[in-house]
Amino acid sequence: MPSPFVDAEIASQPATWRTAAELVPTVADALPRPGERVAVVGCGTSWFIAMAYAVRRETLGHGETDAFAGSEFPLTRQYDRVVAISRSGTTTEIIDLLSALPATPTTLITAVSDSPAAGLADETVALPFADERSVVQTRFATSALTLLRAHLGDDVDTLVADAEKALDIPIDDLVDVDQSTFIARGWAVGLTYEAALKTREAAQFWSESYPAMDYRHGPIAIAQPGRLVWSFGPAPDGLADEVAATGARFVQHDLDPQAGLIVAQRFAVALAKGKGLDPDNPRSLTRSVILA
Repeated sequence: MPSPFVDAEIASQPATWRTAAELVPTVADALPRPGERVAVVGCGTSWFIAMAYAVRRETLGHGETDAFAGSEFPLTRQYDRVVAISRSGTTTEIIDLLSALPATPTTLITAVSDSPAAGLADETVALPFADERSVVQTRFATSALTLLRAHLGDDVDTLVADAEKALDIPIDDLVDVDQSTFIARGWAVGLTYEAALKTREAAQFWSESYPAMDYRHGPIAIAQPGRLVWSFGPAPDGLADEVAATGARFVQHDLDPQAGLIVAQRFAVALAKGKGLDPDNPRSLTRSVILA
């Protein structure tokens, strides 16, 4: 089988993240301003990126920020701006939502500047350099998050350096497992949901995700030999020892959680290859969900 497109797309992330950050001065007026009450929406991967950004923005003091799946946005709430994330700009729920918000300023972050969603949003921030051939999203989602984090003032140079490290971290000793659980705290919780989704999409693999503090409230019951508990960022005190006592393997890398997601993306693709699956075209999935 030829090398999947997703391999090159994962490896390109340090470069696409730099490009996304460099774009910020030219698109800043389309992005949330300090003090605005903001909602960020997406579907699937884009929703999880929205979750991470929402917590990051509010934690850094830029303003109240909520995240919703596109189909679950509460139309009765008032926001100063709604930011929609959609790689293709064709997702039904995002188009329907943008159509339903004529009085609210809207910004679309997309890879396709002339998409149907772009025609509905007040502002469009296009990241065509981060578009992908693989159905499985990797670099578009993380480049969108880099754009948003750079706009918040996060240190992109350090982030990109960690991304380069993440491409070289060995994973061969991780793929001989039958289950993985991703955990984190704060803004990185959204990234754990994305990591678990990647393994389910690409490799039809049993993977779960939880806030790290909540992991001990039930999910730890499935930890056992042959399974991974993978932390993005520092874990709560004592949790690594509790996981070790179950026989499961505890995994943590000294990386920005967003860079840690790259390791998980590589893990998902390696699992798929090991099972003889095509990670570019997962079973039952398409590039965009367009509902009748």
